[in-house]
Amino acid sequence: MALTYTAIATVTVGSGGSTEITFTSIPGTYTDLVCLLSHRTTGAVAGASWALGLKINGATTNRTWRRLEGYDGTNVASSNGTTTLIGLIQGDSSTASTFGNLQLYIPNYAGSNNKSFSVDGVTENNSSTGNALAFVAGLWSQTSAITEISFYNLTSGTDGFKQYSTATLYGIKNTV
Repeated sequence: MALTYTAIATVTVGSGGSTEITFTSIPGTYTDLVCLLSHRTTGAVAGASWALGLKINGATTNRTWRRLEGYDGTNVASSNGTTTLIGLIQGDSSTASTFGNLQLYIPNYAGSNNKSFSVDGVTENNSSTGNALAFVAGLWSQTSAITEISFYNLTSGTDGFKQYSTATLYGIKNTV
């Protein structure tokens, strides 16, 4: 069975930045969703990364997740929670012109069951600190179809995505 990816929409942040990257009116005609995000925040931070949040259908509730993380070249951590946290966003104090990357995968997003999701993300910094990779497994405990996805800076609501941050949402269909 082959999988076919179709780009649904792409958002590229313009000059001045943006507090959120949002995809609305997501059609229910695909099997799964994948979103690829290249990101950097307008906020400077020691350690070079901030928490990245995800809203589903505008909601910040009914969420559980487990995260595994490696950072600064030698440290590891795991955590779990019920916030909208899905990973880290590249801070503006990290190495100039570097962007972090993230992949969000949501299977059966239009089905009538609770929605699981997984995240694979990294931040980049050409030093021994401020770099990280994280894997997140999560569950949105709602049975309605996903029609809207938003990414935002969870650490600081006033700092947004820096110019040239880009996200592309893909729909996946199984074909026979």
